[in-house]
Amino acid sequence: MKELGETLRELREQKGLLLRQVAAEIDMDTALLSKIERGDRSPKREQLIKAANFFDVPSSDLLILWLADKVSQLLASEPLALEALDKCRNNFKQRNTP
Repeated sequence: MKELGETLRELREQKGLLLRQVAAEIDMDTALLSKIERGDRSPKREQLIKAANFFDVPSSDLLILWLADKVSQLLASEPLALEALDKCRNNFKQRNTP
């Protein structure tokens, strides 16, 4: 799975834009956008939605990557991470089953 930062960088480069151009369009500091692309920082949800609108991609695509990054960071050093994720998955399935 691609990380959010990689995806944002690819979208920017596909349009041939500089960091500062994209940062200005989505109302973000250039240094912050650079850190996000490198995976050093995480954007706020609102910033991510602005980026999706700017790049004309479904916001759900970027939000899924954003959430996956958050969960991965939280569980990175947990030895029981996979078991915990399985438990969460089962809980979500039960909630969404009529």
